[in-house]
Amino acid sequence: MMNIGAPESWKGSLTSGRQNWKHACRDEDNDDHETYHYQNEDGVAASSPSDEKIVTCRGNLIVPVGEAKALRHVLDDLEDHFGHQRDDPNVRFNLNELRHDQNDSLCGDLSFDYLIDGEVCSLDYIGIDVCIDLTPKRIIHTDNDYGGNAFEDYGKSWAYVYVPELTMDKIKSYVKAGTGWDASDEGTVYDANRNLVAIETQMQQGPRPEPSFWEASNPSKVGEDVQFSRIGSVQHVGSQPSHQGTHRGVAFFTVSLEASGSSQDRMASLTFTLISVRTWECTNLIAPIVHSPRK
Repeated sequence: MMNIGAPESWKGSLTSGRQNWKHACRDEDNDDHETYHYQNEDGVAASSPSDEKIVTCRGNLIVPVGEAKALRHVLDDLEDHFGHQRDDPNVRFNLNELRHDQNDSLCGDLSFDYLIDGEVCSLDYIGIDVCIDLTPKRIIHTDNDYGGNAFEDYGKSWAYVYVPELTMDKIKSYVKAGTGWDASDEGTVYDANRNLVAIETQMQQGPRPEPSFWEASNPSKVGEDVQFSRIGSVQHVGSQPSHQGTHRGVAFFTVSLEASGSSQDRMASLTFTLISVRTWECTNLIAPIVHSPRK
């Protein structure tokens, strides 16, 4: 049975850090692995995560400290993410306060509650098994135009990530259970022949932190034996011809929801913004979208 949302037995303080995580991303260039240093409120090293008051992650303070615990659980240990033939993630979706944008649409960010060693930790992102497509995209102007002009912003401000239809359906069910909103298909392309969904994920660009791209140094290993090294931002990696393919891995996203200000049917679109991706290898099993993307 699908375990949607957190059980009533979840107890503990909720911690959140969308802005803190973006700052933590800045220092990923210098290290192969995430590192966390725990301090108490007087700046003295704590003996265990449960004793900490302040956490330093790559030179950046993350407060409150449950953030670092959740970062390790989701990002390093690759726990509780959505994927094919994986257990249902033990995570609860929440919708932060809705606001009106300039077009009078309703907008809000999602947060995600994880139960880790009896403590509820709230993060602003989720992990999903994906194939990220770094193949350049071109526009077809006519039926006989097989070359086309390249999309200059593809791989810079947005990219396709491919997920099985069942995975996307599961994410939508978690959205419904946690927020009461139904997720529409806007921002996705469905491939009925392969039962795949292509998500048009957004990406930040400099000077804001760009999403990081990590590559497995031992892709044949599984579980705790897998080691990843950061080789640059997604934008940098995608500009290298040797990496312009479809990469299999786990991607991490922030998610926001948008609905018409007059919406009465509780239907909303989801926007996925890529934060980081851990990849195993390029795959030839998924043919990328080459011409006429929806952008």
